[in-house]
Amino acid sequence: MTQKGNLFKGKKKQKAIPPNRHGKLPQIRKGKRVVKPSKMTKEMDADRELTKFINHCNEIKAATVANKDGGQLSIVNLPPESSGNVKE
Repeated sequence: MTQKGNLFKGKKKQKAIPPNRHGKLPQIRKGKRVVKPSKMTKEMDADRELTKFINHCNEIKAATVANKDGGQLSIVNLPPESSGNVKE
């Protein structure tokens, strides 16, 4: 392969260097961006329920192993949802 730059057609875009970066941190992006699908199918809903069930089982297994080792880890259940917004 040749290393001569003029043999390749097209221009390479030069990176723009900001004039001043003092005190400015680079933007950090964490995690995956969740994009909701435009339409939900029954298969997607079933997959979500299966995933929730598997995660719940894994959490219970991890909590029981931690308790056997002498730790104080336990699963906290959500309080049951009240039926409607009742104002008195």
